[in-house]
Amino acid sequence: MPQDWLKGVDDYYDVVVIGSGLAGLTGANCLAKCGHKVLLLEHHYQLGGLATWFTRKGGHIFDISLHGFPVGMIKSARKYWSQEIADSIVQLKGIRFVNPQFDLTTTFDRADFTRLLIERFKVPAGTVERFFTDLRAMNFYDHNPETTGGMLERYFPGRDDVKRFLMEPIAYANGSSLDDPAITYGIVFSNFMSSGVYTFRGGTDLLIKKMAGELRRNGVEFRKRVMVEKVLVDATTGSRQVTGVVANGRTIRCGAVLSNANIKGTIFKLAGEENFAPEFVAQARAVRINTSSCQVYLGIRKGESIPHIGDLIFVSDSVGFTTDELVDFHTTSRTFSVYYPETRPGSERYTVVCSLNARYDDWNRLSAEEYQREKDRIIEESIACLERFVPGVRTRIDWAEAATPRTIEHYTRHWMGTSFGTKFEGLKVSMDLPAQLAGLYHAGSVGLIMSGWLGTINYGVITANNIDKYLFGQKRGAAAPTEEPACAKL
Repeated sequence: MPQDWLKGVDDYYDVVVIGSGLAGLTGANCLAKCGHKVLLLEHHYQLGGLATWFTRKGGHIFDISLHGFPVGMIKSARKYWSQEIADSIVQLKGIRFVNPQFDLTTTFDRADFTRLLIERFKVPAGTVERFFTDLRAMNFYDHNPETTGGMLERYFPGRDDVKRFLMEPIAYANGSSLDDPAITYGIVFSNFMSSGVYTFRGGTDLLIKKMAGELRRNGVEFRKRVMVEKVLVDATTGSRQVTGVVANGRTIRCGAVLSNANIKGTIFKLAGEENFAPEFVAQARAVRINTSSCQVYLGIRKGESIPHIGDLIFVSDSVGFTTDELVDFHTTSRTFSVYYPETRPGSERYTVVCSLNARYDDWNRLSAEEYQREKDRIIEESIACLERFVPGVRTRIDWAEAATPRTIEHYTRHWMGTSFGTKFEGLKVSMDLPAQLAGLYHAGSVGLIMSGWLGTINYGVITANNIDKYLFGQKRGAAAPTEEPACAKL
C-alpha cells in the first residue's frame, strides 16, 4: 500500500505554499512568524528547489547552486531566517577570469573592479566612477528601454574585453544577455559589486536543514513528495477567488496560495487560463522563458586533494564575447566552482562543479542515445579543461556525472527546464497575479531582477507581506482595519 504523504494534514490552512525554492521557504517562514497557519508542499524528496544537494557513492556531496551570491544575503538571512544562518555566510575571494582576452584574479568587489578597469583595461577613472554611480541609481520603475548591450557600448565603446569582464559573471548568475533591459543587469551587478561574492559555509545540506528547523519552530507544516495538481477557484460570487488546492488527489482548503512554481506553470497548469482575463492570458503567454544550464559534477577521491586554484573560475576559449556563444550547444565557456574542505568544515573533501549556460531545446530534441553521448561529451570536455588548472586531476576523480536542462525539468518541474526563471516581462505578470485571481500569489525567479538566491528570498518576503495584508483584509471584512497586518512589523 503506498505511503500517505499527507497523513495528519488538516483540511484548512490560512496559506498553502506550493514549492520549496528559497522564495517559497522564506515566504512560508515569514507568514508563519506573522501568526498564519501555513502548509508548504514540495513534490521532491528534498526541500530547496535548485538550492539543494545530492549525495553519491564514495561519500560525495554535490551542491546544485551554492556558487555565489551578493553580500545582501547576510542581512536577508539574519532578518528573515536566523543569526546562525547569517553567520555562516562567508566571502569568496578568489574569482578568476581565463580567456584569450585576459587572465586575471579579483575579489569581485567595487574597489578591485575599479582598480582593474583603470590599471588593466586602461579605462579613464571618471568613466569607471560614472558607470558604477549610474548603475547604483537604476530603478525598476524608471522604465528605461535601453538594453544592456547598448548601455555597455555607451560607456565602453568598442571594448569587447571590458564588456566580457563586466557581463560574463552576471550571465552565469541569472542568464542575462546583451539584449535584455539594462536594468536587469544594473541592479544585479550593483548588488554583487557592493562587497563581492559570498557563499554558505557548511554546504546547502546544512543550510536547508537549518531552514527546516526554523520552519518547524515557527509552526510551518511542510510535506515532501506531494504534487499539487490544481488550484481551486470559486466564482459563485461573481468574482474569482482561491479556495484551496488539490494535492496527491486530496482537497485542502485555504485562504490564499503562494506559488513558488514557474509563473507560466502557475497560470496555465495550476490555476487554468479560464480564471484570468483574456488580456492577462495574452501577457502571460508572451512571457519568455529564460535560458538554463548544464552542470558537471566531479568528485575527488577520499584522501586526495587539489591545490587552491580559485573559488570561481570563468574560463573560455572564445576569442570574443557574445551571449550567444555562452549558450551555444558546443560552448567553450564554463565556470568552475571549487569546493574545498573549508566549504564543509571537517569533511576533508574536495568537489568541483562545472556550469555551462544552455538552451532547453538543444537538449530536449535528442534521442536517448544522443542524450547520453552529449552528456559524456560535456563531462570529458570539463575534465580536460580542469586539467589546465590541476594537471593530472583526472586520476584523482572517482565520480563524474552531468545534469542538463532536462534534469532540472525532471527534478524541479521548472517550465522548459529553466534554471533562471523568466525574462524581464515575467516580473509584472507575477506581481499582477492577485489582481486577476484573488488569493493567488507568486514568488520565484522572474524578470532577472528577482533571480538568484538573494532575489528569490527577498521576493518571498515581499509576497508574504502582500498575502498577510490580503488575509488581514479578509478577516476584517469590509470594516476599516484597527491595527496593522502582522507582517508589517517584520
